Amino acid sequence: MRAKTGESVRSDRETGAGLEAVIFDMDGVLIDSEPIHFEATRALLADFGIDFGPDHNEDFFGCTDRDVFRALKARYGLEADEDALAAAWVERSVKRLSGPLAPMRGVPDVLHLLREAGLRLGLASSSAPPIIAATLAGLGVSALFEFTVSGHDVPRGKPEPDIFVEAARRLGLAHDALLVVEDSFNGVSAAAAAGIRCVAVPCPSTSGQDFSRAAARLRDLTELLPWIQSNWFLAGPRPAGAG
Repeated sequence: MRAKTGESVRSDRETGAGLEAVIFDMDGVLIDSEPIHFEATRALLADFGIDFGPDHNEDFFGCTDRDVFRALKARYGLEADEDALAAAWVERSVKRLSGPLAPMRGVPDVLHLLREAGLRLGLASSSAPPIIAATLAGLGVSALFEFTVSGHDVPRGKPEPDIFVEAARRLGLAHDALLVVEDSFNGVSAAAAAGIRCVAVPCPSTSGQDFSRAAARLRDLTELLPWIQSNWFLAGPRPAGAG
């Protein structure tokens, strides 16, 4: 079933299932970082004489920097090591992320409201740990998340389920007690593969992607808590496998 804006595929108010934690993606959900990341990529590839345009990187939403530069190395026949390229890109991106950053609508207010509602928050981002740290610090939201999982912490990046499986393990909760918030097709696919319900909140760069596997498509984060309240019971923590 294709989910409509603000509409759930099924209601957990009918089944009695309880939501205990929300796992957020970062790029495109908390911050529209695509322009920052694109500019870092464009500048790096320019050093190799490559003119990298906005229409060249759409396939990379939700991918790790290592996956991106593995693909770019093959595409452009670069001789540089992909890990060295990724490290140089991370360094350039972190510099662009220094100082206060412009959050997506609803950040940080929605995060505070979710915590006040008794929900635990985790973050699962394909970005490298230095980029995650710089972004959360620039947004002033580092303390709101119990933990962060990077795409560097797991064997496979999105659209594989590894990052969300690891986030669930760190929370110690069953997958049906979790909700993922994502902005890309790759992210929604990863959550679906992990067996975790996902809400899509597209950013400008991903608004045209396929979100049919998401439970709902919301316009922005301000719609998240009302959607949760309409579709879930809010429950206290329980160990994985309980119930």
